[in-house]
This record gives sequence, structure tokens and C-alpha cells, in this order.
Amino acid sequence: MLSTPLTPSLVHGAAEVETTTRGLRPHRLPQWARTQFPDPHLLMMEAQPSGVRVVFTTTARTVALETHPSRLAYRGADRPRGSVDLVVDGAVVASSPLADGDVIESDLQTGATEFRPGPSHTTMFDGLPAGNKLVELWLPHNESVELVGLRTDEPVIPVEPDRRVWLHHGSSISHGSNASTPTQIWPAVAALRGDVELRNLGFGGNALVDPFVARTIRDAPADLISVKLGINVVNLDGMRLRTFVPAVHGFLDTIRDGHPTTPLLLASPIFCGIHEDTPGPGAVDPATLGTDQVRFLATGRPEEAQQGKLTLRVIRDALASVVERRADDPNLHYLDGTALYGADDAVVHPLPDALHPDTATHRLIGERFADHVFAQAGPFGRPAGVTARA
Repeated sequence: MLSTPLTPSLVHGAAEVETTTRGLRPHRLPQWARTQFPDPHLLMMEAQPSGVRVVFTTTARTVALETHPSRLAYRGADRPRGSVDLVVDGAVVASSPLADGDVIESDLQTGATEFRPGPSHTTMFDGLPAGNKLVELWLPHNESVELVGLRTDEPVIPVEPDRRVWLHHGSSISHGSNASTPTQIWPAVAALRGDVELRNLGFGGNALVDPFVARTIRDAPADLISVKLGINVVNLDGMRLRTFVPAVHGFLDTIRDGHPTTPLLLASPIFCGIHEDTPGPGAVDPATLGTDQVRFLATGRPEEAQQGKLTLRVIRDALASVVERRADDPNLHYLDGTALYGADDAVVHPLPDALHPDTATHRLIGERFADHVFAQAGPFGRPAGVTARA
């Protein structure tokens, strides 16, 4: 087996790559943003490489990627391990769950944490198709990893992206919560279906109209941009209507400073029964701790919406109004999130924890997003003369 040094040129979908004592750690936010707001939860979320891939061309039939995972576990609540997915020439071929690595176990009732170190893990894929091919190793969306080593039975060559770059920002649902593997999170489903290069800025619990995220988007190369806002603002109870609307305008203004004419989609939240008419904050239902399925609930009161507290219905109306008031921007579009997952869908595909979709529902959302947004007549339809990757 040949060993290839892991370099940033092999890593797609990250803001930057940090050199560690073991190898490389992908980051989805740049260093300046992490320094400006070093919130522990945000730092944990941005270091989970949702949408990040190790990409190369090769004639190899066997590929091995060594990583050192680090994950968060909750005492009394089982969480599936992350996986590495193999995509060959745009098709998902295989998935392999991680083992080993470090774990931080948290007690949801007391807040106490315990750190347990572990060894690195090697993911091996055999029997790849013969001939030269584009190989993408999608890194876990729900665990951080350091990239330690890459071994193959034939040489590998780094490649530059040759598809349109789609930059997406959203909440834990965009991050991939409750999806089984990294190519089954809805943005990955949509990106593969739409034949675009994904950069995912979905951060669990952290789609909070943060100015540093807007500046990150402003400064990033992107052909297509989408921003999905609302659910975290509600379940944090982080804003009132008076502050939310100007913050969204400012967020969009900052993006437009760097991308004045780039197609930009503002999407509202999918249906979530606990917060449709009830403000936050959201909380874990204590009665479900230690059961097979932890669930969330809303702790506000519906009548508080009259005082400016936010619910999902209020936010959808507000975001639609924001786009209407910016009608002088022909490249700004609005998508009602209930078109991706609505009240009727919740009957057939209920949210297992009352907040996040399962794997099948991620696929439903991703396919609907792609079919609407990447369609020829959609907001991200392919312009004349722009061809798909051969």
C-alpha cells in the first residue's frame, strides 16, 4: 500500500485545515471567527466536518483512511457513531462506521462531563471500480476527526472542484442531526442530486443570525448561497420579532457586500409541531431521559407571541416579508420550509425526538430541495453554457 501525505489540497468543503500533532483537523469556520467567539458548543459543532470530503482521482481498488475521532456522548441516551462514506464518480458506494477515538460523556441532568481517550481508527474500502475515477471520502457529520493517514494500492492525485460551489448555512437539521451517515444528511442528498460542490455551514444549535457567520459567507467563494434561519432562534428564545427582522436584513446585507449578484436563497424552518405556535426556549423532556428516545419540548406559552416572542409561524411570515421588502434584488429568493417538510409529512414521517428528522426524512427534504431549487427554472437552475461534470 502506498502512503500519501495528507495536505489541504485533498480536503474539500472546509474553511481551513489545522495542522495538529497527529495530522490535519478540518474546520468549517475560519480561525478569526473561532477566536472572536470561542463558545465551546459552537467550536464543537464547527469542528464536526459535516459536508467535508477527502477528494482525489486514482486507479486504486483499495483505499484506507486513518482518522482520530472525537465525539460527544450523553449518559443514558445512545447516539449512533459517525461514519465515513465512499462516493465514486458522484455515486454513493459504501459507508463504514467509526470505532475507537476519544469520547466526552456528558450527563444531561447534572452537566458533568468525563473525557475518555481512545486509539485512532482506520476505515478501509476494498473492491473499488477499475480504472481512473473520482473518489470522495465524506467525513462524519456528527464527530470531529483528525486526518492521520491515507493509504491506497495506486497513487492518488488531488483535484480542483469543477462544479458550482453551493454554500449553505443552517441549524442542526442542516448539520445532519439524526441522519445515519454523512451522505444522508439533507444538504448532501441535495448536493449529490444537484451536481454541486457542497460547503456546509450548518451548525447544530448555532444558526442564530451571527454576524461572524455572515462575514464568513461574504468572504467565501460561492456560486450559490442558501441561508435557512429560524428554529434555533426560537428554541434558544434568543430574539424577539423587533430584533430578529433587522438582524436578518443585516445578515443579508453583509453577504451581499461580497456576493452582490450571486443567487441567494432565504429559507424558513420546516414544520416542527412543538414550536409552530409555542415560543421557546426548547428543552429536553426530562421524562424521556434514559429511555430509547430522548425528546424535546417547548417551554414557552402561545400567548407570549403577542409580546413579540418568536414562533415558527411568526418567523415564516417575517422572512417572507424580508424578501418582499428587498424586491430590488432580483437574485434573492424565498423558500417556505414547509414545502420541504410540512404538517402532512409530520403524520407520515414524524420527527423522532420532536425536533430533528430521521434518515428517511432527511432524504425526503434533500430531494425536494434539489428538485425545487436546482431545477432548470429554479433559483439555482443551471445557467446556459454551464455544464455538469462529465
